[in-house]
Amino acid sequence: MASPRLLRRCLLAALSAALVGSVAVGPARAAQSPAPAAAAVTTFSDSFDGPAGAAVDSSKWTLETGDNVNNHERQYYTSGTKNAALDGQGHLVITARKENPAGYQCWYGSCQYTSARLNTAGKFTAQYGHVEARMKIPRGQGMWPAFWMLGTPVNWPDSGEIDVMENVGFEPSTVHGTIHGPGYSGSGGIGAGYTLPNGQAFADAFHTFAVDWAPDSLTWSVDGNVYQRRTPADLGGKTWVFNKPFFLILNLAVGGYWPGDPDGSTQFPQTLVVDSVSVTTSDSAAGVPIRGLAGKCVDVAGANPANGTPVQLYDCNGTGAQSWTVGSDGTLRALGKCLDVTGNGTADGSTVQLWDCTGGPNQKWTVTGAHDIVNPQADKCLDVTGNNAANGTRLQIWTCTGGANQKWTVG
Repeated sequence: MASPRLLRRCLLAALSAALVGSVAVGPARAAQSPAPAAAAVTTFSDSFDGPAGAAVDSSKWTLETGDNVNNHERQYYTSGTKNAALDGQGHLVITARKENPAGYQCWYGSCQYTSARLNTAGKFTAQYGHVEARMKIPRGQGMWPAFWMLGTPVNWPDSGEIDVMENVGFEPSTVHGTIHGPGYSGSGGIGAGYTLPNGQAFADAFHTFAVDWAPDSLTWSVDGNVYQRRTPADLGGKTWVFNKPFFLILNLAVGGYWPGDPDGSTQFPQTLVVDSVSVTTSDSAAGVPIRGLAGKCVDVAGANPANGTPVQLYDCNGTGAQSWTVGSDGTLRALGKCLDVTGNGTADGSTVQLWDCTGGPNQKWTVTGAHDIVNPQADKCLDVTGNNAANGTRLQIWTCTGGANQKWTVG
């Protein structure tokens, strides 16, 4: 499990929520209004667009400096763009280098590495919602990349920690999700790991790491595959501290109690490449219903999260199969997966299903002020097949007609 990680003493003590706003999902269709308030979300997002070598957006991120005495880590975190910069291709690149930072002595002897750690403290905090980052992690013994959150005001471990993703280099196929709080911190943190099949390494490709955070639950997923859920019942009577604002942290540590130090097999420099970070929240952190024809709901058949499960019309029942999160990335999500046009279809009658979130255009939707839900790639509307209000009627896309079978209320 993760070792405790505290902010350096020089971090700001006053932390506040910021950077909140209401947006519709996806690009608006021509001559249509934004989504009504029921579909509004509060969101943080960064897709790291900018010229190669540029610094991260300082309105969103602060670069920490210094070492981390608490974990016996070997890196010194620097400011500037040497260890954290945009690559000009829509990525943030955090680079760990084997070098001694000039003029600084680490607590455990001379620092041998430099790297970067970014946080949103004082600029953005989240409380509930869908928190995700799409990243490609480094490889090698001693590497310790992480995407995580700390509760505010920081008084670790009582203020809480949510580790969305951690990896230690000696486990190239496994990532970990963990919570820390009073009485369950450090090696006593509560969590689980997710392992790629067939010996694949996380460093070989980009993957999406996410937590869906509700008042009494945290659910972790990798590429839309849910692998653990934690509730107050998992704490054995200890205090659940995850009902407050948390801020975001991205970092690449080198060495430490958990990963151990780099060895002769570790090649430098190593990089954590971040494609995007987003936080999407709504009035109901666990998701909201989407109501349509005859007052019935968009429903995942049988509440089955398997890829290819049909999405249908059904009596509204308040279950997770009808609980949809409106994503800042243009997705509609339920059960940790995305509303997807089958086979990337664009023709009238192409059915919709549940599928792993891929970022593809067949998973992008625009919620309009006219109560349409449009797939922009096809320029067609989410439609109840045959205008049939019976339970179990399959949903599809169809040329937008303005009919009742294409009108939806989100929330």
